[in-house]
Amino acid sequence: MSDRKPVGEDTVDARQVNAQKTDGVVQVDAGVDHVDAKPRSDVFQYNMNYRSVGQCVVINNKNFHRKTGMGVRNGTDQDAKNVMETFSKLGFKVKISNDQTVSQMKDLLMKVSKEDHSQSAMFVCVLLSHGDDGKIFGTDDCIELKRLFELFRGDRCTSLVGKPKLFFIQACRGSDLDSGIEADGESDGETTRIPVEADFLYAYSTAPGYYSWRNVAHGSWFITSLCEMLSKYGKQLEIMQIMTRTNHKVALDFESSSNLPGFGGMKQIPCIVSMLTKELYFHK
Repeated sequence: MSDRKPVGEDTVDARQVNAQKTDGVVQVDAGVDHVDAKPRSDVFQYNMNYRSVGQCVVINNKNFHRKTGMGVRNGTDQDAKNVMETFSKLGFKVKISNDQTVSQMKDLLMKVSKEDHSQSAMFVCVLLSHGDDGKIFGTDDCIELKRLFELFRGDRCTSLVGKPKLFFIQACRGSDLDSGIEADGESDGETTRIPVEADFLYAYSTAPGYYSWRNVAHGSWFITSLCEMLSKYGKQLEIMQIMTRTNHKVALDFESSSNLPGFGGMKQIPCIVSMLTKELYFHK
């Protein structure tokens, strides 16, 4: 093996923000000096000192037009009830809208996105419906989820810029089944530019491509677990810790019971996609 070092020079994959070009040579600013002091802890936490925690908008779709081919979502009213009770106790102003068409869903969320959220710490949306990969159903048709999410982007909903925007989606994301596998048991004044997609959290009830399970009497596995974990730990743990415990409960405590051939004994794992830039604690 040769000890000779590779020929060439190191470079970055993009031009640095503070780089300047002089006579064809990129000059990089040496930067500024910092003290070795511990940064303020609240720099890494979302500010909750607002007049209101915020709104929690719930779209609860149970009955669907025949043309969609979708059946009645029995048990979803229990989900809506659990969400109402859980988020109300956390201080949210909860509003439930039942059996919304695609147009009504868009109009509802567009109206909310245009409201003044300047006195709110955050925003929550819970979607309870049928779905497919990247899509969710209104009572009459389906729509891409991103069409709903983008209404709250930083360049469209300015009063929520820099604030958490949480979306909880109880819906199928495909038709795959998870049969599970055996495992060993456990023994300040400055302005700054931020990405328009920042500060979102998308909590899906299941992994991409998979069915999402719902008990017709007690509600869906995901919403049931989410509400239980929020009720137990919402005033003490950070949101990602809560979501990890939600994943744990869904993954270990539930297994499908179905009369349909091949649908019994199935498992499920939620999927959390975070673009949050700080830690989120619901308590002030």
